[in-house]
This record gives sequence, C-alpha cells and structure tokens, in this order.
Amino acid sequence: MRALPIRVAALATALALTACGHGGGTEDSHRDTGSKNADVAACRLGDVTLTIGPVSAAPAAGDTGQVPVTLTNRGARCALRGFPVVRLGTGTTTRAVPADRTSTPQDLPLATGDAALFTLTYVRGREGDGTSLPATSLTVALPGTKDGTSFPWSYGPVGATATTGTPDASVTAFQQAGD
Repeated sequence: MRALPIRVAALATALALTACGHGGGTEDSHRDTGSKNADVAACRLGDVTLTIGPVSAAPAAGDTGQVPVTLTNRGARCALRGFPVVRLGTGTTTRAVPADRTSTPQDLPLATGDAALFTLTYVRGREGDGTSLPATSLTVALPGTKDGTSFPWSYGPVGATATTGTPDASVTAFQQAGD
C-alpha cells in the first residue's frame, strides 16, 4: 500500500524536473518553440479548401454582419502567418478589406486535416448610395500571396469611407478551428 504514494511522488518529481527543461523556462526555451514553427512552410492555396458560412448577414443599412471563412489543410503540414488577404469586388474594381486592429496574428501550424478560421465583419451600406460598395464578390488569399479564391457576395452593399472607398469592414487573424 505504501509503494503507491512513493511511486506517485517519484513520478511527480520526475515530471517537475522534466518541465523545467534547460534553464527552467528561460527566454531561450521560448525561442526554441517558435523556431520549430518557423521551419514549417507557409500554407499554399492549392493545398487548402476554403468554405464560407454560416453567414450572419446584416439585414439593413447600418447593421453589422459576419462572414466566417474556414480553411482546411489538405496538403502537408504548413503554417499560416499573418492576416488573410481579403478583397471585395464590384465587377469593375476591388477593395482590400483591412485587418481588425484588435486582432493579433499568430504563427498557426496546420497538420493535414486541421482547420483554421477567420471572420469578416462588415457594415451594410445603403443600396445606390454613392459611398457604399456594391460588392458582388469576395476574394480570399493566403498571407503573402496575391492570387485567391473568389466567392459570390450576396449580402448587400458594404458601407465605405467617402474619401478612400475603403470598405467599412475588417478581417480577424486566423484562429485554430475545431477541438
């Protein structure tokens, strides 16, 4: 009966010493963790599947809507670094959607089958308003790339600033999806 508590105490001590590693959690040990992810190649658009939804569309001008986009890795282990590149198109022009200033990007490694998501939040504009962007498409590209996948936009016009035409919208950084 006494052997069990001694074994548990020995195991706990061994785990505690192992957790200390080299230097007990110094700044160098944090750098080592990051460098492992830095060696992983960036995800490529051809190796991922993008899906949209379920969308919470803004019902009327001035209301806020959200469009979640999920990315599933179908290729080898890769990493997402930075914000997604998102553009709203009108058929004749495209406008970049800015990054959410309150969102911080992380180095997010994805194994085959892993998923990540981000959310585009927008303010619905007024139909026919000269400052609204009459969006008809949404294009999503991965960080550091220009080519993207386009989807139809059927959620109404998007508000925009009168001076620059920048959409009244933002995208969050990628987050791990699922469990």
